[in-house]
Amino acid sequence: MKFEVTILGSSSATPVYNRNPTAQLLNCNEKFYLIDCGEGTQQQLIKFGIKASKIDHVFISHLHGDHYFGLIGLLSSMHLNGRTKPMKLFGPEPLLDILNLQFKHSDTILKFPIEFTAIQAEQPSLIFENNDVTVETIILNHRIPCTGFKFKEKKRLRKLLVEKLEADQVPLEYYPLLKRGVDLDLPNGSTILNTDYTTDSAEPKTYCYCSDTIADGSYLNSIQDCTVLYHEATFLHDLLERAIFTHHTTALQAAEIALNTGAGKLLIGHFSSRYKTLQPLLEEAAAVFPNTELALEGVTYLI
Repeated sequence: MKFEVTILGSSSATPVYNRNPTAQLLNCNEKFYLIDCGEGTQQQLIKFGIKASKIDHVFISHLHGDHYFGLIGLLSSMHLNGRTKPMKLFGPEPLLDILNLQFKHSDTILKFPIEFTAIQAEQPSLIFENNDVTVETIILNHRIPCTGFKFKEKKRLRKLLVEKLEADQVPLEYYPLLKRGVDLDLPNGSTILNTDYTTDSAEPKTYCYCSDTIADGSYLNSIQDCTVLYHEATFLHDLLERAIFTHHTTALQAAEIALNTGAGKLLIGHFSSRYKTLQPLLEEAAAVFPNTELALEGVTYLI
C-alpha cells in the first residue's frame, strides 16, 4: 500500500523565494489528505502535477494564516471547476465561520457540500477513520489552539501463499478466511492452519505531523515510535529565546524530540524566512538525530 507525503510548502509565517507557507499532501492507498493549506497551495499542486480534484480530506492545524490562507482559494477553484463530491474538512471550530463569511460576501454557493468536523485542542482524540487509516490529534502548545495529526495505517490482511494453496488444492472459498487469520476445521476432521498458507502483513506505519509548537514535551506520548515524524524547526538553536517567545521549536530541539520518542525518520520544516539556505538547520538537527531530512517542496517522502 502506498503511504507517502509530498511537501507543498515549507516556509513559516511569510513566503520567500522558492519557499511557500505550510502545506503537505499525504497519499495513503491512493486517497489524498491535504494537511494545512497555506497561501499558494493550489499553485503548488499545479506546479507538481497533482490534481486538486483527488483531494477529499483537508486537515487544518490552527488559524494562523500561513496554515490556512490558501483554503478559500482552493475551495473556490474546486467550485469553479465543477466539483460536486463532498469535501471533508477538519479544523478549529471558527474555521467554518471564516469560510461562510467569505462565501457570503462573494455571493458564492458551493456546488459541493463541506462536511465539517470541529476539532478541539484540549485532549488527543480520534477524528477520522476509514479502511486504510486512522487520524488522531496531537495537542500542541502554540500561541493559539493548535493540533498536529497522527496518521496511522490500519493492519492489512495476511498475504496468501497462492502457489502453495494451488498445489494443495485448497478451495478458493477458503481464501478470504485464511487472509483474516482464521484456521479452518473441515468436516473430515482435518484442520487447515492459516499460518501454513499465509504470511503476516507488514506492521502499520505512522506519520506524525507537528505543525507549530514550543518544545515543552507535553505531546511526546502522542508521537512515540512513529515511522516518520514531521516537526517544525523554525529557528536555529542560537535563537532559542526567540523560539520560546513565539512558541516555536529550534532544529536542535526537533532532533532531540525525534531521538527521545524513537522516531524512524525526522523531517524538519516551517523554516523562518531569515534563512536563505537551509543547510545549517539540517546540520544542527542531524548532529543529534542523524536520520534527519529537510522537508523540501516538491519532494515526496516514503513513510
